Amino acid sequence: MAIYHLSAKTVSRSEGRSATAAAAYRAGAKIVDERTGEVHDYTKKGGVLHADLILPSGETADRSAFWNRIEKHHKRGDAVLAREVEVSLPAELTKEQRQTLAVGFARELAGRYNVAADVALHAPRTLTSRDLKNNPDQYQETDPETGRKHNGNWHAHILLSACHVSADGTLGKKAVELDPIHCQRAKIENMADRERVRWGELANAALERAGHDSRIDHRRLEVQGIDREPTQHLGHAAAGYERRTGKVSRKREDFTVNALERLAKAKLAGELERQEKEIDKSIIDLSSDLKRAKAERTDQQEATRALAAQAMEKFKAKHEQERKAKAESLAQSLDSYKPAFDEIKKKIIAEGVNPEQRPLILDEIKKLLVKRIESGEAPRLYPSERDRSRSATNQADPTRIKPRAA
Repeated sequence: MAIYHLSAKTVSRSEGRSATAAAAYRAGAKIVDERTGEVHDYTKKGGVLHADLILPSGETADRSAFWNRIEKHHKRGDAVLAREVEVSLPAELTKEQRQTLAVGFARELAGRYNVAADVALHAPRTLTSRDLKNNPDQYQETDPETGRKHNGNWHAHILLSACHVSADGTLGKKAVELDPIHCQRAKIENMADRERVRWGELANAALERAGHDSRIDHRRLEVQGIDREPTQHLGHAAAGYERRTGKVSRKREDFTVNALERLAKAKLAGELERQEKEIDKSIIDLSSDLKRAKAERTDQQEATRALAAQAMEKFKAKHEQERKAKAESLAQSLDSYKPAFDEIKKKIIAEGVNPEQRPLILDEIKKLLVKRIESGEAPRLYPSERDRSRSATNQADPTRIKPRAA
């Protein structure tokens, strides 16, 4: 069944990313970053069905040379190097039809915004017996040619240069039409919202030409009149964590908490509406004594509001308790990395890094570590200060040691 998905992301140096690495990974190619000397070799990466670098003129260019020029063109340490558009390709189409659809969309983007578009088509991820054991309820399809099971996620990555590109490949100024902040200030529709509609039109036209009845819709489910929770995109980090460990990732837990919060609010709203109708009915029944009926209605409304306020306070208190627990868990995880931070600090000092730059470097390392801890990628390497003090107390007084709950 065709499923709608289009997302827009940035490739920024402030996040420790590079355009050369992003292009090499998506195309399954090898690119040497001339600015840093790093070698990004993804030639052994499987699942890359097709890759094509398209200039606004419709011509192509050498992938390694082009993205190295992009890296050199942007000087700032927090520069946005590229913007990525990721789309889900209809499973009903053939391999050739999906390629025609994705490459055609990339050509449109390159011509519409005068940027380069590096499009790469990826096959669905093969499901191993371990994947099926850890998550037997996940969606799966069987490839009719190979007989292997996969997750049905045919998709394409379109990497757009963050600057304008002329017909001959010369790099120009920033492509502000791709910047959502600029679009907001100029009060114009941003690229993601505009292209969401266009992608739906192109995909549906391809499905119609291929003789399929299924269609995709970029609108929200409630606008379409569909009463169900929307599916959530975990991302590669959280999905990889669940595949490796068989455990629920923190991101999925957050999705669950948000869903429960929405259900609680909907339940409360329904209860208030029911009580409001009962109040209205009681007024009609007591129409013979209008003043008394109005007074009772006021009392009931105040009681309802008090009940709602009390329920909301309990809800907020529970939410605050969960937030503090997450914050404490994060603090403990960061504390467990203190020895590693001390070693990094010593190494920075030993290498003669400018004292003014040391706090900035350590702060960037800490931000990156927090992201990895929150996504579940970074385990605890050392016992925290609290764990060490608790261990010392238990050794001094063995009677304080309690058996760990199963």
